[in-house]
Amino acid sequence: MDADIALLRRTIALTESAVLHGNTPFGALLAGPDGSILLEQGNIEITEHDCTGHAETALVRQASRLFSKDFLAMCSLYTSVEPCAMCAGAIYWSGIGRVVYGMSERRLLELTGNDPLNPTMDLPCRTIFASGQRNIVVVGPFLSLSTEIEAVHLSFWKHHEH
Repeated sequence: MDADIALLRRTIALTESAVLHGNTPFGALLAGPDGSILLEQGNIEITEHDCTGHAETALVRQASRLFSKDFLAMCSLYTSVEPCAMCAGAIYWSGIGRVVYGMSERRLLELTGNDPLNPTMDLPCRTIFASGQRNIVVVGPFLSLSTEIEAVHLSFWKHHEH
């Protein structure tokens, strides 16, 4: 649990970096079976002009090029916010075996409302994964990190132009 919290804190730093680079505040990382960080990724949808440039999907693209599905099945994807439907689908198809997230998609929707930059779906990743044929372990949300995660989002969504 302490290792999960430490890695989730790293994803919060990645959200801050994504914002500094002109993107929305989301970050993800891939940890190997031993807990070491293999890949890190912030959102790139704005700077790359790619609506699929969410941190998790971009990370999965890299991971699937570098690692086998058998290896990815032993890895964990950490993300500041619960994966959206698109990202959950990418995670499912990649073969990654475990997902750990800080803040729920539902809470993100409460924070962003109907912001056109983030048309959040209220669809839990557990629902998407349960529709598939592979078991993916899901851990989250971490309410102990909610203040840290929400601070980045409240600052960003309050100050960006619609």
